[in-house]
Amino acid sequence: MKNLKLLLFSLLMTTTLLAQKGYDIGDVATDFKLENIDGNFISLSDFTQAKGFILIFTCNTCPYAVAYEDRIEALNKKYASKGYPVVAIMPNDISIKPGDSLAAMKKRATEKGFTFPYVIDREQSIFPQYGATKTPHVYILEKENNTNIVRYIGAIDDNYKDASMVKTKYVENAVDALLNNKEVSISKTKAIGCSIKI
Repeated sequence: MKNLKLLLFSLLMTTTLLAQKGYDIGDVATDFKLENIDGNFISLSDFTQAKGFILIFTCNTCPYAVAYEDRIEALNKKYASKGYPVVAIMPNDISIKPGDSLAAMKKRATEKGFTFPYVIDREQSIFPQYGATKTPHVYILEKENNTNIVRYIGAIDDNYKDASMVKTKYVENAVDALLNNKEVSISKTKAIGCSIKI
């Protein structure tokens, strides 16, 4: 019983520490080298023509993430050609969520026809650097002097349940502002989703 209490306490402390760390608006985001569903390793530096990125921590198994799959694909179709491609990162521990394995990710991406990279944070080393706590959790990065500056953190929009009822498209508004050399008016929102499994 004592060991169980210690374990629960350490898990709580780890979760709290992870929630406290991460990037804020204006911070320089780290690059990474993570395995994509096609077996290749992807880095942000590979996208030489990109003006920035719509980086989304997401997964196969969270109902919130699943509800947003079509909208994530639509974001890539709308913005990749304008210089802001989607890069999706699966952050969960697959021993806890086997449905988020690389094989399962590949299957899901094929079924859904994803046109964006879908990479796995296998060592769970990237999502804590960013401060991601949910799936989905979005970070919009703008390329500036060979660095990636965080310009938006949070949710995709204001209605995860029903795309047709969305009133504010946070990600679209942010990217549109950046493409027009304007400040992002709403740069932080609360990410709504499942907690990242560690």
